[in-house]
Amino acid sequence: MKRGSITFWRVIRTGFINFVRNAWLAVAAIAVMVVTLTIVLFSIVTNATFNNTIAQIADKINVSVYLKDSVTKDQLNTFMSQLRILPNVKKVSYVSKDQALAEYKVQNAGNKDLLQAINETGNPLPASIQIDPVDPSKIQAIKNFLDQPANVALEDPQVATSYSGDRKAAIDKIASATNVLKRVGIVAILVFAFVSMIIIFNTIQMAIFNRRSELTIMRLLGASTWFIRGPFVVESIIYGICAALISVGIIDTLFVVSSSALQASSLGLLDIGYANTYFHAHFLQFLTLQLCVGIVIGAASSIIATRRYLKFKSSVK
Repeated sequence: MKRGSITFWRVIRTGFINFVRNAWLAVAAIAVMVVTLTIVLFSIVTNATFNNTIAQIADKINVSVYLKDSVTKDQLNTFMSQLRILPNVKKVSYVSKDQALAEYKVQNAGNKDLLQAINETGNPLPASIQIDPVDPSKIQAIKNFLDQPANVALEDPQVATSYSGDRKAAIDKIASATNVLKRVGIVAILVFAFVSMIIIFNTIQMAIFNRRSELTIMRLLGASTWFIRGPFVVESIIYGICAALISVGIIDTLFVVSSSALQASSLGLLDIGYANTYFHAHFLQFLTLQLCVGIVIGAASSIIATRRYLKFKSSVK
């Protein structure tokens, strides 16, 4: 076996020995990483759940344009074709007078007076076009198109477009709130990841400081920087792997308990049922992600911490 391979396996072996030998320090470092990795993973799942809730809310936001009875089929087709090519339009659907009447009867099935009145007056409900936007916060662009004179001429003057008055204000507020929630979710993940890096870095640096005499002896014996740093990197990688496995187990238990034992379906905007389903549907991806993040954070923090200390020792020497 080549000398390089022997050195490599010695570094790996020493890292495992140090991990076992410094069990209490390992427990402390892993505990810190478990907390931070669990927070990051929970933030990711929560953010995905919020986005699903936001998407469900956004799907219910649409603009209805009520048409005159005199609108011809050619005018209708041209109007709908123009709407479909607008950048912020996801779907355009037509609701005829008969469909509007049928929906009205279903919605008011328990009100006999309204049903009797609508039957006596024939069908006063206008046909309409329902427009589903891609981004609810940009509905005003659709409204600007509808306000063009040629399009206004097709609209029933007695029934205002649904994107107006109090409904317009409500839609704008919902769109603004959903955008804020998306940004908050992304920022929260980044902040927790950054805080995790700092905490873990300081924990590993303390571990190295507590074993500074060991590093000094190895340096005096002529050990290379890699041979000194290697075991710490291996030990930190083990911290990351253990912490990743524990954090995934904690999140898994949390969602299983909350969705089954507690029989909870939602907690405010957090849809626990969806969060549980989403987590288990992407379990392998999350496990891989946590392992990668734990390994990278542990290794990177260890390399930076030892680099700073070894530089200091070199300058003293």
